[in-house]
Amino acid sequence: MRVLLAGVGGVGEAIATIAQSRPWMELMVLADYNVRRAEEVQQKLGDPKRFPTEFMDASKQQDIEALAKKYRVDLIMNAVDPVFNKQIFEAAYCVGVNYMDMAMTLSEPNPEDPFHKTGVKLGDYQFEKAKDWEQKNLLALVGIGVEPGMSDVFACYAQDHLFDEIDEIGVRDGANITIDGYEFAPNFSIWTTIEECLNPPVIWEKDKGWYTTEPFSEHEIFEFPEGIGPLDVVNVEHEEVLLMPRWIKAKRVTFKYGLGEQFIRVLKTLHMLGLDNKENINVKGVQVAPRDVVAACLPDPAHLGDKMHGKTCAGTWVKGWKDGKPREVYIYQVADNQECMETWGCQAVVMQTAFSPVIAMDLLEHGIWKGRGVFGPEAFDPIPFMERMADYGFPYAIEEMSREIDGSVTSELDED
Repeated sequence: MRVLLAGVGGVGEAIATIAQSRPWMELMVLADYNVRRAEEVQQKLGDPKRFPTEFMDASKQQDIEALAKKYRVDLIMNAVDPVFNKQIFEAAYCVGVNYMDMAMTLSEPNPEDPFHKTGVKLGDYQFEKAKDWEQKNLLALVGIGVEPGMSDVFACYAQDHLFDEIDEIGVRDGANITIDGYEFAPNFSIWTTIEECLNPPVIWEKDKGWYTTEPFSEHEIFEFPEGIGPLDVVNVEHEEVLLMPRWIKAKRVTFKYGLGEQFIRVLKTLHMLGLDNKENINVKGVQVAPRDVVAACLPDPAHLGDKMHGKTCAGTWVKGWKDGKPREVYIYQVADNQECMETWGCQAVVMQTAFSPVIAMDLLEHGIWKGRGVFGPEAFDPIPFMERMADYGFPYAIEEMSREIDGSVTSELDED
């Protein structure tokens, strides 16, 4: 496979690091606006022939198309902030190659009632183009990171193999990671974090369809496994809620994230001051987006690994019925930062995000996942993906809670 990797930030580096050991990966072009960053990753990999570097302005579709043609790639892997999704998505279509991303095209809140009604939803732009991609015999696999991505695969597995009827699918994400020397230092792209946390969260219900609520709503204590423990999780806008109802039968779908009180307070302050704005403003004759300024003031998540401690957990909580009895499972993956740093030289959050797209490339390259059009991960057979997770260094586990007649709850943990 020949891949144009658009974006060599933390997750882009992790994708290239995982792909390096896979013999089927013939070429991966490390393309970024910051060429020095791409060269840093290339030097770490030590294989410049397989991992050439290139300058790329993701805001210019013609730049992306030119690189795809120059290297005769089979697939464009979008690993930049989703503000550039349309250009990269359209470039792949125009060149005639497959496309993958980890976050779909951006939403736009309902101008009249943003906290109850949806406006433009995540991925609407891409799904509106599905027939065009199908007619051109191309595949756009959208939302294939860890969340969305792995979490969607888990939901499909639960529907196909664990449940007869699903009441609710709730993606739950939490961590106990600390970062030395920083009072506030996000371990993932702050641009993306602001986008998904301050937009109106989306919920899906069978009888209501998609609707919105206020940011940080519906506080809930969720007990995360493997020593992470109980965390306060809140509603956040996320792709799973827009993807899962298209292929999975459930009565309700939600996404909640364990942000923590301090993180929420900082995000609310940024919003209050207008520093979450992604549109350019004039600052002493210079056009600059306030959100980009915030990102520039914070440490690069890709270089925080040696200061991070703890674990991060991503998973899918499914409640429903099997053989006439209530059933409740949490299918999850936990990444330990120390283990990720020792094995890969990258921090846990970006590594956990990166393994899913590489497994998806593997499945596409070997003809196991196939499709024409625009699809989410739950549209494909989950078994081959889950079988590969341990081989890629990110095994999953299933925590099952069996409700007894007396109302007590027991837990059984299955690891794979």
